[in-house]
Amino acid sequence: MSIENINISDSEMEIMVVLWNSKEPITSAEIGKAVEKRGWKKTTIATFLTRLVEKGVVSTEKKGKIYYYTPIIPVEEYRKEKTKSIISNFYHGSVKEFAVSLFENEKLSKEDLEELRAIFDN
Repeated sequence: MSIENINISDSEMEIMVVLWNSKEPITSAEIGKAVEKRGWKKTTIATFLTRLVEKGVVSTEKKGKIYYYTPIIPVEEYRKEKTKSIISNFYHGSVKEFAVSLFENEKLSKEDLEELRAIFDN
């Protein structure tokens, strides 16, 4: 499945993170507990889940009266595609400009820089 044209809102992303962190399909009640700090009503969570199913990024399975949700797209695949999109749209396709932006904004720790150096050295 191609995910380059799929847009997941910030709120939907919170639901996706819960799903990605789950080792098995989970219910909307379990998702609700995981995002309890947001104060969302059950209907709000249900709306986000419906949208994610319609976008083709989450599957649902009914067992008895309960629906279980599972992410279809692996987090790594989504992350790669969105990173490519950011680099393409904001940095004119230049990974170098993207990296410079991270350095200039001090978003990389000393440990991050050491890890990157090790990766580049290999």
